[in-house]
Amino acid sequence: MINERLVEALNEQINAELYSSYLYLSMCAYFSAEGFSGMANWMKIQAQEEVSHANKFFDYVNERGGRVTLKPIEGVPTEWEDAQDVFRAVREHESKVTGLVNNLMDIAIAENDHATKSFLQWFVDEQVEEEASVQEICDNLKLINGNGHGLLMLDREMKSRVFVDSTQG
Repeated sequence: MINERLVEALNEQINAELYSSYLYLSMCAYFSAEGFSGMANWMKIQAQEEVSHANKFFDYVNERGGRVTLKPIEGVPTEWEDAQDVFRAVREHESKVTGLVNNLMDIAIAENDHATKSFLQWFVDEQVEEEASVQEICDNLKLINGNGHGLLMLDREMKSRVFVDSTQG
């Protein structure tokens, strides 16, 4: 049985993951309206990943005998200056999520909950990949100064991203 402090923290993370999905859907809508279907696709896939993360936490809390309690999801931004501004926001958001995951790990360590530490290690590793992926996009946008043919090429490249539920592996 999982202790109440961890249940509360994991419930907060479920909310944070669903907020992330909502944020990325908002960014998808922004890119769609701006005519960047590839970047919209990238964001939609990102939103799907966040829902799968929330589900993984949801299932874990239930599996350990805790009670999932869903809370309202805070509103998200809907406007950005340009693609660089959006991806800077993504980078900042993923950095925040990394902090949340690290805090969960700190709580699991403090509570001496080995099962939760093992469970969270996947998310620690996932956040390293998330931050690196977004940083690469930010670097590419900086190289092309966020406009011109380079922006169109990057948008086309992002169209090829497909959702793979990495939480099932």
